[in-house]
Amino acid sequence: MTKRIMMLLADGFEAVEASVFTDVLGWNQFEGAGGTELVTVGLREQLRCTWNFTVVPEYTLDQVDLASFDALVIPGGFEEAGFYEDAYDEAFLDVIRYFYAQDKWIATICVAALALGKSGILQGKKATTYNGVGSVRQAQLREFGAEVLQDPIVMDGKIITSYNPSTGFDVAFLFLELLTNAKNRQHVERLMGFRD
Repeated sequence: MTKRIMMLLADGFEAVEASVFTDVLGWNQFEGAGGTELVTVGLREQLRCTWNFTVVPEYTLDQVDLASFDALVIPGGFEEAGFYEDAYDEAFLDVIRYFYAQDKWIATICVAALALGKSGILQGKKATTYNGVGSVRQAQLREFGAEVLQDPIVMDGKIITSYNPSTGFDVAFLFLELLTNAKNRQHVERLMGFRD
């Protein structure tokens, strides 16, 4: 049975953090075990990434049925590009709350963890977010009630957070393993050149 994954995109998201999911799950569809379908969803019909790369999501949020999805992924972005305007919007936060309430997998990269924090689902949970020198993001995550760790990737229950864009492929491969299996993850990693 195919698992449908919603990639929820905020205006101002980083394209590279989204592309790790589209590539890893795409390779899985063509060359791996299959059984995964990634669907891009945004609050707007057109989104501008950090540094003005323009993307048209497949659907706007009002066009999808949340119950038809098995998992949620959210790439991070930049405040200067308007990321938090969408990421902190109640409609965006309600999607996160829904997936959490349904005990479905949620994975974020970098500052997308702050949207999870804002939604209230990280109270008392282990998590991480952007760790750059001088960054205030981890302090903000603590203010949302999370126990912030310095690990590159943190998994607490069915919530995955990570601390900067360099973790993107690792998060995407971990997510693939959780949705399929470890053997398939290794197979796709090998095909993509991440494993000998």
